[in-house]
Amino acid sequence: MSQISTVECPTCGAPVEWSPESKFRPFCSDRCKLIDLGAWASEEHKIPVAPDAEDEMFSGDFDPRH
Repeated sequence: MSQISTVECPTCGAPVEWSPESKFRPFCSDRCKLIDLGAWASEEHKIPVAPDAEDEMFSGDFDPRH
């Protein structure tokens, strides 16, 4: 029989069992999940990239501005 892993909720730090019964995992609740989503939507959370990385990634997709 395998042990059920436990992780910390990224929002509040509460322990969360990593199992199919934990429907909000890795969050402990719907509230913590929505708090995290709101942080991404308001750009409190960001994935770090070089300042010009986005321009280089999409520069060939559009005609240059005149």
